[in-house]
Amino acid sequence: MLTTEQQIFEQIKKAKNILITFNKIWPGDAVAAALAFYLFIKKMGQSVEMAAEKTEVKKIYRFLPAFNEIRGSLENLRQFIVSLDITNAKVGQIKYEVKDNTLNFIISPKEGFFSSDDITARASDFKYDLIITLNTPDLEALGTIYDNDTEFFYQVPIINIDHEAGNEGYGQINLIELTAIASTEILFNLFSSYARELIDEDIATCLLAGIIAKTRSFKTQNITPQALSVSSQLIAMGARREEIVNYLYRSRPLSVLKLWGRVLARLNSGLDDKLVWSVLSALDFAKTETTEDDLEEVIDELIVNIPEAQVVVLVYEKLAASSENSKEENQERESETEALVYSVHNINSLDLVKTLAPIGTKRLARVKIKKPVQEAEREVIRIIKENLGRVI
Repeated sequence: MLTTEQQIFEQIKKAKNILITFNKIWPGDAVAAALAFYLFIKKMGQSVEMAAEKTEVKKIYRFLPAFNEIRGSLENLRQFIVSLDITNAKVGQIKYEVKDNTLNFIISPKEGFFSSDDITARASDFKYDLIITLNTPDLEALGTIYDNDTEFFYQVPIINIDHEAGNEGYGQINLIELTAIASTEILFNLFSSYARELIDEDIATCLLAGIIAKTRSFKTQNITPQALSVSSQLIAMGARREEIVNYLYRSRPLSVLKLWGRVLARLNSGLDDKLVWSVLSALDFAKTETTEDDLEEVIDELIVNIPEAQVVVLVYEKLAASSENSKEENQERESETEALVYSVHNINSLDLVKTLAPIGTKRLARVKIKKPVQEAEREVIRIIKENLGRVI
């Protein structure tokens, strides 16, 4: 009987065209794992592509090999084929026209004639015959990649790889290792068991980037001896550790540092510093020339520098622009607040704010509140305090 690892590579070798996809919130470990798997399958000589919803693109990872190969949607997933039986007549000329929202094919026979019985139509097979998902607890976490083509995900075999306990095991093959700290750690062991010699410097760099991103450059408490051993082996294989650390942790733009200062100026804590939070206004983003995309970098710094914190929350104001109103009117009429809730250890961020309809993962949840930022802050922190107090 084949092991799970052997089954995975048997399916990869049999597939004609493979799709790799991952969580719509683009966790660093997921991005790095997808790139590593893409490069590894390419070296196996198989056809493979990557796609993920691009609303949460983490541009900080664009230094990794093949990053630009990640598509934002599934195009030409299935073709519609119209067939004409030419047994009784030969084709002389073909043209088409679009009229009244109808596509007409005009076929002139060279000899004989065609009838409606000679025409058939069908949908082709799907473009991909194997799907690999990474860091994705359920199919809905893929976002529009799944929502726009649900039939595809129910008709094509799925290999599901993850390290989180919340994974629903929706794949035909599921490789879920709860003792691994990152999916990239799982992939290293998977690749090594199949063909270790295929792990080149680029693949090793992607795998190490995933582990570094997951552990905040080995500063979080989830570090294991196994993860350190894997990281050491990857560096020996040529993984570019300095490049990874420089891009992820040493190259902070001045604008982000200014935003970081505003976060620190309003830092609050509760529950014996196990809960830490701060608040940002739309003016803070404007003055520092930053966007909400920069907030995860700020969260990284809070996590690393406040080790006793188990939950970090950033509450921030968003404004919907309108050219017909003044800036003051927009602030009064269209103010909307969002909050990022990040948890460590075994605390589920989604559970902490479940009454606010969060999206995201158990590690990083996002909520939207149609209230001014000060009111939203009070509501979010009150709810988190109540729920967090029950689990710590």
